[in-house]
Amino acid sequence: MTTLEAPAFPTGSAGLGPIVKRWNVDEYHKMIDLGLIVEGAPIELIDGILVYKDRRDSGGSAMTHGPRHVLAVAQLVELNARLTPAQHHLRIQSPVVIGPNHEPEPDGLILPGRPIQYQGRIPAAREARVAIEVADSSLFTDRTVKLRMYATAAIPVYWIVNLRENVIEVYEHPDLLAGAYGDHRDYRRGDSFELELPGSGSLTVAVTEIIAD
Repeated sequence: MTTLEAPAFPTGSAGLGPIVKRWNVDEYHKMIDLGLIVEGAPIELIDGILVYKDRRDSGGSAMTHGPRHVLAVAQLVELNARLTPAQHHLRIQSPVVIGPNHEPEPDGLILPGRPIQYQGRIPAAREARVAIEVADSSLFTDRTVKLRMYATAAIPVYWIVNLRENVIEVYEHPDLLAGAYGDHRDYRRGDSFELELPGSGSLTVAVTEIIAD
């Protein structure tokens, strides 16, 4: 399957701003190997551009982890206890390769099998079942840039844990050409929804499992 590149930022290459140097995944990894980028730093490669991952709560200081963001990510970790019997697991804030110019680090990534199966390599988008972003100050980016990127990578399901409105936005059925998802539903506190796991049935997820009261 061919992975299409999702347009992310207006730059000189589109005639809309200054010309920028775009990096590919190999160059990005080389910068990490040389120590130019500290491994584990909150930096993602999006459309060939190095971008700081926004983990603030609304009104928080730049480059900080917001307490609500941290809690929601910790709540996501709890899902692993139910994913394991279904032969899946969830990775937290770890990279996934999407074509030559994208290597985002979603807040959560649900993959089939056990972690050891991915030893020594970064998972590819084609292997992912669900990409998850916890959003507060990053909500606009997660609904636009990230959504297009995950859709064009054919990741079947995308969740936005929307902390501004205490909603989990569930996007399904990616349209690669449009860079969009065909279905979108919002689930609020008190709601539950089904997560389909190919070959393993489904898992019922309550919103309050992830967005704490």
